[in-house]
Amino acid sequence: FWQTTWLEFYDYMEGDEWTIFLVGAALVPALAFWGFNGILLVADITGKPTFITRYRIQLGKNDPVDKKKLCKAIYTVLGNQFFVSFPMLVPMFYIMKWWDNTFSKELPTFQWFLVELSVFTVVEEILFYYTHRLGHHPLLYKHIHKKHHEWTAPIGVVSIYAHPIEHIISNTLPVMTGPMIMGSHIVSVSAWFSIALVTTSISHCGYHLPLLPSPEFHDFHHLKFNQCYGVLGVLDFLHGTDRMFRQTKAFERHKVLFGLTPLSESIPEPPKKDE
Repeated sequence: FWQTTWLEFYDYMEGDEWTIFLVGAALVPALAFWGFNGILLVADITGKPTFITRYRIQLGKNDPVDKKKLCKAIYTVLGNQFFVSFPMLVPMFYIMKWWDNTFSKELPTFQWFLVELSVFTVVEEILFYYTHRLGHHPLLYKHIHKKHHEWTAPIGVVSIYAHPIEHIISNTLPVMTGPMIMGSHIVSVSAWFSIALVTTSISHCGYHLPLLPSPEFHDFHHLKFNQCYGVLGVLDFLHGTDRMFRQTKAFERHKVLFGLTPLSESIPEPPKKDE
């Protein structure tokens, strides 16, 4: 089915590789990002549906979200997408053409895509962890990374709310590098970019929703700043930058929720001493 669909799309585009690349690497991931975040924004702005808002991690925060602050974030995100991410696709396009595989009429096998996905994930974890941690250096934080941390209780769209330099180094390059190393097919690139954007949106969304990956890890980073720098948490464990996190209730909640009871209710924060 996918092979036939790809060939039909390729023929419809008349083999125009640049247009195919833009659709796969820019349009499809953008639709995935805004489609997912559009649903979350409704909940952030209106407080409804309660099926979403009852799973809020930082209770009482963004309830509802500050609309002026939100507009600023959306404006920055759109700027990063149009004026940073999009231009970076130009050199990537020529690198992918050099591999002479990206626009092949034969799709990669699903097994090979899983291998690629594993490589992409490892590359992103390494590059994001170290560039992100570098961004917390006092010389850089005040001028660059502090912008992202204006949101101590993040929401989904804030995932790419960042200084342009940070968006290049920490947000975009870690995701782009894996496919460029592997010389991946445009369909693999499109799927990976979409997965990466939705996943980082989940990490920032502020809701621990059923069946979705846990956002507790990165939400804790926004709350405490000096913990949980990575994506998977492997390098944080090796470097000890998750020790505080592991001593909290947030760590106990850091798992996929398979029921309907919010983890903030089943694993609540301990009462404060003065309560």
